[in-house]
Amino acid sequence: MNPLERLVERAEQLMQRIESVLPQPLQAPTDWSAAIAWRYRKRANGCGVLEPVRHVGAMQLSDLQNIDGQKDKIARNTEQFVQGRTANNVLLTGARGTGKSSLIRACLHAYAPQGLRLIEVDKADLTDLPDIVDVVAGRPEKFIIYCDDLSFEEGEPGYKAMKSILDGSVSAATPNVLVYATSNRRHLLPEYMSDNLQTSKGKDGEIHPGEVVEEKISLSERFGLWVSFYPFSQDEYLRVVAQWLRSMGLPDDAIQAAEPEALVWALERGSRSGRVAQQFARDYAGRNEGAAAPHQRIADVEGLTDGAEI
Repeated sequence: MNPLERLVERAEQLMQRIESVLPQPLQAPTDWSAAIAWRYRKRANGCGVLEPVRHVGAMQLSDLQNIDGQKDKIARNTEQFVQGRTANNVLLTGARGTGKSSLIRACLHAYAPQGLRLIEVDKADLTDLPDIVDVVAGRPEKFIIYCDDLSFEEGEPGYKAMKSILDGSVSAATPNVLVYATSNRRHLLPEYMSDNLQTSKGKDGEIHPGEVVEEKISLSERFGLWVSFYPFSQDEYLRVVAQWLRSMGLPDDAIQAAEPEALVWALERGSRSGRVAQQFARDYAGRNEGAAAPHQRIADVEGLTDGAEI
């Protein structure tokens, strides 16, 4: 090999290395049948990729207690979506641990046989939503873009990206994509008493402070369906505890005997919710030698979010 050929070969190798670290356009997965749920992740080089979620734990709509009204609304909207009829983007808000994320996952299992798929996107990656929508726009499946625990601080770039995807971009809405988001904050942005001052000039020189309020609520208003969740009463909390303990193999007499401890557990946590009930059931069943592994229908949900709501 002469010097010129060696130079060309080394130049090609160098270009390949450079290309490997440069951001690349988002590519569609080679096999969409590999999973019913996908996770969008950014690599260290800035390239985005859709990763299949290999183990989506079982969660059925019938497993979810004390939220029948919310279940009806979400299931109806999702069924309209998979059947090709008009449906709305959904914002699920309210008390923590009451089943917001679990309800979305249960709908995924219920309607996956009809072509429903889910793509989880972290808040930090919302600026890439247009690329994700473009990748799935031509697919026959129906896709839910799932954003868990969504909220923003002032000036975060994902806020405006989400607004454009929901309603506001010059491109028409993609008929096979909806956004389902959960949040503990109804309007997704922090609100301050100063925002409501009926003055002609804001505290920091804002000439039209009323428009600041309009900007803060404009994102949540672009979700066509709002579904609210509320803290559990004591009886509702105990019913969920009993359901979890029963799924772990405890008999009814042991479940009844566990109620005082369950109430103390909730008092120490300062919350009565499905998540707290599950955490108590894990602890109590683990101390009870007669307990079995959780029933398949009420299982740990792996692969979606570390802070998954049960």
